[in-house]
Amino acid sequence: MRRLFWDVETSPNVMFSWRAGWKITLNVDNIIQERAIICICYKWEGQKKVESLTWNNGDDRELIEKFSEVMQGADEMVAHNGDNFDMKWFNGRHLMHGMEPVPKAKTVDTLKIARKRFYLNSNRLDYLGKILLGEGKIKTDFGLWKRITLENDEEAMQDMVRYCKKDVVLLERIYKRLRSYEEPATHAAVAASGNPMHRWKCGHCGSKNVQTSKTKTTARGMMQYQMRCNDCGRYYTIAKNVHDWYLAAK
Repeated sequence: MRRLFWDVETSPNVMFSWRAGWKITLNVDNIIQERAIICICYKWEGQKKVESLTWNNGDDRELIEKFSEVMQGADEMVAHNGDNFDMKWFNGRHLMHGMEPVPKAKTVDTLKIARKRFYLNSNRLDYLGKILLGEGKIKTDFGLWKRITLENDEEAMQDMVRYCKKDVVLLERIYKRLRSYEEPATHAAVAASGNPMHRWKCGHCGSKNVQTSKTKTTARGMMQYQMRCNDCGRYYTIAKNVHDWYLAAK
């Protein structure tokens, strides 16, 4: 299983505006500098180092090309609000640069897991980090984005990369806390062996050290079996025919 944790930081549009205030409509013709991806930071599960890619003074084409190669090696891509923000931003810039589409990656969105499984005061990464891990994101302000976008400030870029890398580290740790409540996006045992008859093994960690916890009956009267993994402690449900494979393997 090759699981990639990633995060993007983006620049705002630079625009003409006759005045400041609330409820002001600005047409796309007012854009004088198109927004872009400032940096992408990422790490592979099981590795300590967080990698970074940065734009070239507002030009993110090379960044997009390099990350396109990285993402093709991933079985899963994990991000917070990644489906609605990070991936769409990346795809949008990819499209605008006229690049060939890359194979669609399987995504895991920790924001969606938090919204689906829990009722918390907030689902933001900073809040989840504070209540689950005792630490949140690095504090910053909009001035950092201004210094990078308007001044190409190298020191500000270093601060931005540091900020983004911390988000990736938080993301992985939060994901590990949340994933026990969610079905795996990829069955670890089947992915490792390529054999669908290994679905009786733990889909989370791939372990064969599992046991039957209890039987369940669906609304259609079909028998199912709740299994428990003795290695990672997670529960999962399998159909009767898959449970027969488990009994045969014992």
